[in-house]
Amino acid sequence: MRWSSYAEADGTVRAAVWAGDRLHPAPAGTALVDLLGDLPAAADRALAGPAVDPESVTLLPPVPRPPSIRDFMAFEEHVVTASAAIGLTVDPLWYAQPVFYFTNPASLHGAHDPVAISPGSSLFDYELEVAAVIGREGSDLSPEEAVEHIAGYTLFCDWSARDLQGAEMRLNLGPAKGKDSASSCGPWMLTPDELPAAAAMTAEVNGKPYSAGRLDALYWTFGEMIAYASRGTRVLPGDLIGSGTVGTGCILELSRVHGPDAYPYLVPGDRVRLEVEGLGAIDAPIVAGAPVRPLRKEHA
Repeated sequence: MRWSSYAEADGTVRAAVWAGDRLHPAPAGTALVDLLGDLPAAADRALAGPAVDPESVTLLPPVPRPPSIRDFMAFEEHVVTASAAIGLTVDPLWYAQPVFYFTNPASLHGAHDPVAISPGSSLFDYELEVAAVIGREGSDLSPEEAVEHIAGYTLFCDWSARDLQGAEMRLNLGPAKGKDSASSCGPWMLTPDELPAAAAMTAEVNGKPYSAGRLDALYWTFGEMIAYASRGTRVLPGDLIGSGTVGTGCILELSRVHGPDAYPYLVPGDRVRLEVEGLGAIDAPIVAGAPVRPLRKEHA
């Protein structure tokens, strides 16, 4: 079962279930996050009504404004290669516990929205990921319990300004502005029963193949990630739990292995297509970002 959120011409946001190539909206005023507790019943009600042509509306992230977004690093190949790209080895602690950072729900984009380069960045990158959507609240969950809290999965990309990220992480607080400007999500949320365990994950830039991996290469499972996220706190309906980047799933890795000339970083005019089996595709044009406005006169 596939669920999306979309905006009508007047700006009204609707949640809808897919039937073939058509959308069947839930009642007006009902957000997808309100339906996550009983999607089958919500689908039956929506399918009894008229269909909408998806070409006539604007697809949004399935959960347009999640309560929170935690993005993990759960693919070993990415961790090893990306660490080497910045001159580091993998800390053994990564194999003992999963790790995540919080990113910005206010910067979430739909699957086809243009993506602006972060102000001041010349090393702009995509990251090919899958995110779990939390369907019901939970706290201090076991991995087995955590799996039961997943309403579905969606394609996810945290766009990364590698030069900004590298500079700010020297201050030991993790990525901030390097990953703050944009994440993309969608075009739909797929219920867990329909996602292939070994779903193929691919990326291309301007029609050239860049990345290829599989979802079953995860070192940390979604159950383990969500259990860790819930430790001492709560996960809430609509929260996104990102897998982190699949191996080879970003330009940072590819340029490390093959050189920057073979896999250049993104510039305005590029088009990035990220695809995961069952989850559809993010197909986004890259556009110029805003200029940097100095914080102090002496930095102008």
